[in-house]
Amino acid sequence: MSWQTQGIHIRGLDGIPEIKPGDDLGSEILTSLSRMNPSGCQESASLGAAGTIFIVAQKVVSKSEDSMIPLNSIVPSPDAIEWARRHHKDPRMIEVVFRESKRRIRMERGIVIAETQHGFICANAGVDSSNAPEGWVILLPKDPDASAECLRQQLQRALGVPVAVIIADTFGRPWRMGLTNVALGVAGLSPFLDYRGKVDSFGRPLRATVLAIADEIAAAAELVMGKTSRIPVAIIEGFKFNQTQGSARQLIRPAEEDLFR
Repeated sequence: MSWQTQGIHIRGLDGIPEIKPGDDLGSEILTSLSRMNPSGCQESASLGAAGTIFIVAQKVVSKSEDSMIPLNSIVPSPDAIEWARRHHKDPRMIEVVFRESKRRIRMERGIVIAETQHGFICANAGVDSSNAPEGWVILLPKDPDASAECLRQQLQRALGVPVAVIIADTFGRPWRMGLTNVALGVAGLSPFLDYRGKVDSFGRPLRATVLAIADEIAAAAELVMGKTSRIPVAIIEGFKFNQTQGSARQLIRPAEEDLFR
């Protein structure tokens, strides 16, 4: 599946197998890329070219890094047992959510909104049982930026051209219905596109317009990745960016600037 608009081309990488702990995710991505870009195929000659952005689903990164827990290894606390009883949840799952939470922000209607150890604010501290083996839950990567950088270096060495990597996950949003992909890890590009100092179409200077471009790229990639398509990696070509150091940590608003804490 692919999506193209105004010179930006988004393609999903087919054929990546079920990732297991210890699997070389970078090698699997490169193998899939080589199948899409056979020698002499002019149509796909640009795949893996300089400036390609790889968007990788958090789940496959977590699986490859063994960020998974079997629920039968969890002894729930009394707090988790009581919460689970009231909301008809698995107390072991709730215990994992509590352990992964740096701060519980709100607990209501069976949902725990929590701040993770990374600083992300999301449902259930990112703990999820979907696309996991029976009886297991998947956690967020311990350091998504480091994971993105590791993948970037591996892909860049193999391809011989500058590339960027974004690790993406699906989050809900306050005040808006529906879910969208966001960047959890970033390597090889700035997560922002800063328009401050430029002028709008009426000549007025822009003073506060800083786009979270890494989140926008992650959301666009979801158009070809989907949740049931078994396409955990997408590539974006044609988006011009400066090769630079960047991180998803930069996207977390500091507490002193957060009007909603």
